[in-house]
Amino acid sequence: MKVVTPKSFTFEGGNRAVLLLHGFTGSTKDVKRLGEYLQKRGFTCHAPMYKGHGVTPEELLETSPADWWQDVVDGYNYLKNHGYEEIAVAGISLGGVFSLKVAEEFPVKAVVSMCAPIKRNSAEGLSDRLYNYAKIYKSFEGKSKDVIIEELEELRNIPKDSLNGVQSFTEGTCEDLHSITSPTLVLQGALDDSIYKESASFILDHVETEEKELIWYQESGHIITLGKEKDKVCEDVYAFLNQVDWSDTLHQNQ
Repeated sequence: MKVVTPKSFTFEGGNRAVLLLHGFTGSTKDVKRLGEYLQKRGFTCHAPMYKGHGVTPEELLETSPADWWQDVVDGYNYLKNHGYEEIAVAGISLGGVFSLKVAEEFPVKAVVSMCAPIKRNSAEGLSDRLYNYAKIYKSFEGKSKDVIIEELEELRNIPKDSLNGVQSFTEGTCEDLHSITSPTLVLQGALDDSIYKESASFILDHVETEEKELIWYQESGHIITLGKEKDKVCEDVYAFLNQVDWSDTLHQNQ
């Protein structure tokens, strides 16, 4: 059975733009509900689908964090090129790291970092994520258990340089947190792994802005945008973005 690959999306809602960023082995489905929620409340949302994501794990390993980061930059420029002068950014997991990097590198009205592993000290957990993704993907393809076991074993022998690249990218982003002066919202699931929970407090402590907040979700794990408290996540992100000092300039669609 052929697996349908999720695609980038743009939901036009108004002159306030939000760049939405998904996680490693994830897809734009991670942030689609949030995008729809914000669109209904006057925000235009654009979410790029990174290269190598939503396809086979073998294809994912042929891409690198540099490729995914370029997709993020292209997403930011997509909004700029379509006339959106004021852009906020929100991302989950690796997308949370990317959202912080966007705030370090580009002008943004605000940044929302959700479950970002900024304190990750090795690529070990990424391998686990990749294998879990591979099992699910191959199951969706309709492959037998024996074939899946065989292909997973082959996957272990494929070089995983791209995973090490994620680690170095994250470390670089962590070092420059002090350069973030935009209003910052950090969201974190209380049932998530310790590395993410430690990261949430670290991000809050190290961004330079005085307009910052950390919200915990007591019944949520890692992908909080799809978990038990997904509705509250949407409400909190909207409330935060709505209090940002946006200008009244009307959006001119180019």
